[in-house]
Formats: sequence, C-alpha cells, structure tokens
Amino acid sequence: MHSVYVFDAYGTLFDTGAAVARHAAVLGEDGTRLAEIWRRKQLEYSWVRTLMGDRDRNFWALTEDALDYAFAKMPSVDRAMRETLLEAYRDLDTFEEVPQTLKALKDAGARLAVLSNGSRQMLERAIRAARIEDLLDRVFSAEDVGRYKTAPEIYDLVTTTFRLYPKAVSFQSSNRWDVAGAARFGFHTVWINRGDEPDEYLDCPPGAVLPDLRGLTSLL
Repeated sequence: MHSVYVFDAYGTLFDTGAAVARHAAVLGEDGTRLAEIWRRKQLEYSWVRTLMGDRDRNFWALTEDALDYAFAKMPSVDRAMRETLLEAYRDLDTFEEVPQTLKALKDAGARLAVLSNGSRQMLERAIRAARIEDLLDRVFSAEDVGRYKTAPEIYDLVTTTFRLYPKAVSFQSSNRWDVAGAARFGFHTVWINRGDEPDEYLDCPPGAVLPDLRGLTSLL
C-alpha cells in the first residue's frame, strides 16, 4: 500500500459529461458531440497555454473558451444554454464508486489528495458539492504553479508538500496523457481506463490499468 493516493479530478473523480447529460433533452441529439468537443478543446487549450508560457488564463476561463468554440462548431445546439451548462459544470457528478473508494482508502490509513488543472475555486466548489472534502488531506491546483499538466512542476507539488519520493505516491487518472506525465515524473501510476481505450504512450506505461476506481481497494 502506498502512503499517499493522488487523484486527478475531471474525468477521474468527476464525470465531465454530466453537465451535458443533465440537459440532454433540451440540447438534442447533437448534445453528445458538443460535450466531446468541449472537453477536447478544454484540454487542448491547457496544453497550448503551457507551451506558450501564458499564465493569465485559469482553467475556468479555458472551460468557458472551449464551450464557446463547441457552440460555434455545433450551431444546431441552442447557445442560450451556455450559462446553464457552465453552472452544471461547477457541480459535476462524481462517478458512482468515488465516495466509497475514497473512504476505504482513508480508513486503511492512506493520505488522499487531488491534483488537477482546475482552478482553486472550481475544485473547492466541486469537492464541496460532492461532499468528499472530509476525505481529502490536500487539494493541489495548477494555479499554484501557473502551468498545466503535464508540466513536472505540478506533480512536484505533491512530493514537496508531503516530503516524499515520487515512488511513494500512487497517482490515479483517467487521462492517459496525464498518466504518462506522472509516470515520467516517477509516480506509481494507475490508469483508470473507463472507456476501454487503447494505450497510446507505450514508452511511459502505467503501473496498473483499472476500469474504474473500485479496483484500488483490491491493491491495498
């Protein structure tokens, strides 16, 4: 068992498709495509901003920018839903196994943290809405270093704060690129492959692959 378990937030603890799913009836058949574009551009913007050295736009601003692009790409979806979707994104649903898994790890004596590109305000609200704040020892935001994953400075927040070598940390993410960055940094990594996707970073393999977070308890 590792002494610290660190979780990515969006896509790993929180279902990024939940905002659109809640309003599927209004958004229509193109809502699913809108959600896919929104998420893809949100991530792309974070990578490009880091490469540019731009520290001025936090993850919430990028989330808004990405949604605006998605609406422009999918004009069939009513743009009047913009604020409704943004409000829903602030309080995303967790995946069903999240609270129980976090509690099991906590009860086993592990320290738990979130490490996310999300802004501090985004993370605080999402965690509070999910009622998992009492299970977490720390929440780390990319805002703390002014860069987005996979910049190594972000992963270093964990080792510096907990005063651990990277190998003592188990890092969980549903984003394969995030797992690659964490593996290169030296964390033990677990890829939460919810969509049964093929591997794409073969030179930075995960320590384990699980379909959801439930399997973490079997590794204790």
